[in-house]
Amino acid sequence: MMLLPTHHFRDIERKPEYLQPEKCVPPPHPGPVGTMWFIRDGCGIACAIVTWFLVLYAEFVVLFVMLIPSRDYVYSIINGIVFNLLAFLALASHCRAMLTDPGAVPKGNATKEFIESLQLKPGQVVYKCPKCCSIKPDRAHHCSVCKRCIRKMDHHCPWVNNCVGENNQKYFVLFTMYIALISLHALIMVGFHFLHCFEEDWTKCSSFSPPTTVILLILLCFEGLLFLIFTSVMFGTQVHSICTDETGIERLKRKHQPREHRGSWKSVKETFGGDFSLNWFNPFSGPCDPEPLSDRDWVRQAASLSETDNTETAEERSEERKDEDSVEVTDE
Repeated sequence: MMLLPTHHFRDIERKPEYLQPEKCVPPPHPGPVGTMWFIRDGCGIACAIVTWFLVLYAEFVVLFVMLIPSRDYVYSIINGIVFNLLAFLALASHCRAMLTDPGAVPKGNATKEFIESLQLKPGQVVYKCPKCCSIKPDRAHHCSVCKRCIRKMDHHCPWVNNCVGENNQKYFVLFTMYIALISLHALIMVGFHFLHCFEEDWTKCSSFSPPTTVILLILLCFEGLLFLIFTSVMFGTQVHSICTDETGIERLKRKHQPREHRGSWKSVKETFGGDFSLNWFNPFSGPCDPEPLSDRDWVRQAASLSETDNTETAEERSEERKDEDSVEVTDE
């Protein structure tokens, strides 16, 4: 047997140099365990800073405009504890989503030696990403911002400055959930505060002047309403993706092609870290540890992939030609 190159959709060049695995730089030595993951993207960093600023602004208005000046100490204490707890969990989830490796494929492993070590059989293919020179396992996609192939990549979110993938989807779901909850809580408190101020003297319901109080509350109301809608939609989309075991990218590419799914409950448990418990809502508790990739995870069957090609459009095929190459073993 010898290695012959083939394209995802058709054999376009049967030359051993097509993939040029010898041009791939050997993968760097893995960093120490616990090395922090951080994407150096200017737009993403700016969006992450804005996210923190908006949460801290809501914190300021809730505490210093509504709760601290209130004469109902029980109301202030209860709402202050609830709001601050939700805000803390939201920011903790944001940090975990931003600083957790989403499931990056080892970079630069598409070397000639590694491909030969897989000992491919006839009908098996290995897909290479020409952008990061890595072998792409099933359900992995390349992110142009992270410059890596990510396992079970759903999308790249600038608000967390990271991809949402196999290892950090739980944190992203918790982030959207807690932001939606504090937005709803803030809107309810703003409504009660306006009613209270209309009944009382405006000078007694806030430590700020009435015009300043109104402006701060209106801005908080606008922010809360906007983020309640946005994060609720994102939360629902992510939960649906987890339950159907289908990422956003896969849903866009699938069209009307049927795909075999695992049980939705199994997918949920893997994402949130085991059987249902309070740890599901804990951003400091990780998902189930994924099994390390074995040699068979890098290999795909050409027969099963060919069935999916018939359902894709010409534009999708053109896009795939830009992103993926493959190596096939034949008996020639």
